[in-house]
Amino acid sequence: MSSEPPEAHVELRQVSKHFGGVQALAGIDLPIGRGSIHALVGENGAGKSTLGKIIAGVLRQDSGDLIVDGRRTAYRSPRDAIADGTTIITQEPTLVPHRSVLENVFLGAESSVVGVIERRKMARRYRALVEQTGIELPPRALARSLSVADQQKVEILRAIARDTRLIVMDEPTSALTRDEGEKLFALVRGLRDRGATIVYVSHFLDEVLALADTVTVLRDGRLVRTGAADSETPDRLVSAMLGRRLDLTFPEKEPPAAEAPVVLSVRSLSRPPAVRDVSLQIRAGEIVGLAGLIGSGRSEVARAIFGADRAVGEIEVEGRGVRLRSPRQAIDHGVVMIPEDRKSQGLLMLRSIVDNITLPHLDDVSKAGILSRRSERRRVREATARLDVRAKSTNAPVNTLSGGNQQKVLFAKWLFRPPRVFIADEPTRGIDVGAKMAIYELIHSLAKQGIGVLLISSEHEEILGLAHRVLVMRNGSVVAEFDQETMNEDVLLHAAFATAQDKVA
Repeated sequence: MSSEPPEAHVELRQVSKHFGGVQALAGIDLPIGRGSIHALVGENGAGKSTLGKIIAGVLRQDSGDLIVDGRRTAYRSPRDAIADGTTIITQEPTLVPHRSVLENVFLGAESSVVGVIERRKMARRYRALVEQTGIELPPRALARSLSVADQQKVEILRAIARDTRLIVMDEPTSALTRDEGEKLFALVRGLRDRGATIVYVSHFLDEVLALADTVTVLRDGRLVRTGAADSETPDRLVSAMLGRRLDLTFPEKEPPAAEAPVVLSVRSLSRPPAVRDVSLQIRAGEIVGLAGLIGSGRSEVARAIFGADRAVGEIEVEGRGVRLRSPRQAIDHGVVMIPEDRKSQGLLMLRSIVDNITLPHLDDVSKAGILSRRSERRRVREATARLDVRAKSTNAPVNTLSGGNQQKVLFAKWLFRPPRVFIADEPTRGIDVGAKMAIYELIHSLAKQGIGVLLISSEHEEILGLAHRVLVMRNGSVVAEFDQETMNEDVLLHAAFATAQDKVA
């Protein structure tokens, strides 16, 4: 690409946005070059997603101007932006769950003659799209049957099918494996090389630096700086995002005591085809990582242990055999779980922080079956203060919080009553680097308190940085086990992809 800065495809001039009393953006001046990949980084709540949504017509600014192709624009809806060649891929998929993949891809852009949809022509268009992108999904599969990662792929196909000239991508790799992410990067670069402009919002700083041409840092709704990506480093970006230096390391591991008792024992757990004969043990104060590719069965094992899915096998908690046929029974035995999708499985987004934290523990804040609001509020204030949940009040709806604070509320819910086993499935998905460090410290502190932790993460760096032992899954089974001396990213990848002889657990 030329060393000269490209002409602006989009320009924001003194753009501001408020949500109630909170200022999300304050006087943003930012040109975005045509045919470039322009990344937006910052903590949760910094304003990057808000800025992207204004560009894509999802939100309207309170003041200031949005200039597209040299003309002042006032989109009233995303449809207006789409008609103008701009679309957005959000972090949370926005598919029609009861429609097929093909129908979702071409929703609003169907092939039709006098109002009659030409399904054969759409099928040909879909096959051409698959060949162009390398993203293969069964066209007739219903969106609701897809994993989060596959739903994200449908969103990407839909954006490309509209032949848009500007695409806002908000955390597009948050649910993708590394291999899938690399394919997406190649696709994004190809779009740029064909003249498309990409506004790329991501928490993954290494990903941003490898992909973007330009990086803009936002903090507390204000623009800190914009510069060439090749002149930045992760440390410099973090310092700009937080306004201070942050050591990008994991807490120092403290191995469990040699005599630490086994708090969770699982033997021959099966729920074919997702889970096949899985056995594992976790000791008090031990963090056991569960690694593997998306679809390997990691989340299904966690759900089976937590009683969310029925399975056969033997489970012992603190040496006692238990039958966990529901999450309620698991909670009663001291087993709790943070699911991978906090918005649909972990939180009641329209209810308050108080309601979300106390709902599983109403007996703890009730007397003779009558809820004590005073006790409830006091204990929730203590829990949110301990986890540094940042909100206007504990009565605030959870959907008004940033992703990092939503995740802290989920942790607070399960630490309201100290558990014996804590299952964390993708605990840092979709949160910024500052919140990630807080979650790492929190998981580390759980182990120090003698709680057994089962950690599932698609980020091998997290698994290696936090876990005392790692089990690798493939095709529903545990195929390898590594301890502190033998684990590294290379052996985890070999085991996950079956490219080397496995050390069977």
